[in-house]
Amino acid sequence: MYALKKEPGKKPEWVDIESDLKPLQEAVGGYIETVTFDDFIVICDEEGRLKGKERNCRIEGISFVGTILIVGKGRDDFLSLPERVAYWLEWEEES
Repeated sequence: MYALKKEPGKKPEWVDIESDLKPLQEAVGGYIETVTFDDFIVICDEEGRLKGKERNCRIEGISFVGTILIVGKGRDDFLSLPERVAYWLEWEEES
């Protein structure tokens, strides 16, 4: 699936990643936690704050730390992020 990968202090980049647990955990650096929005899902490290990971960004008022993945949402699984959603996605950089 295609996802946006956003690392702290960097611009997001498109990545092709398997939607299996292990590659997702490797991408975010820990056990995954998901935050679901209307048109997309953010995948992050559920222990990122406890690990002291660097602040990344704020999306719709929610702050994220460490590397995140932004994916599309299916009924019971993750899907490729539609370009139309990525185009309208807005976040604030955290410093």
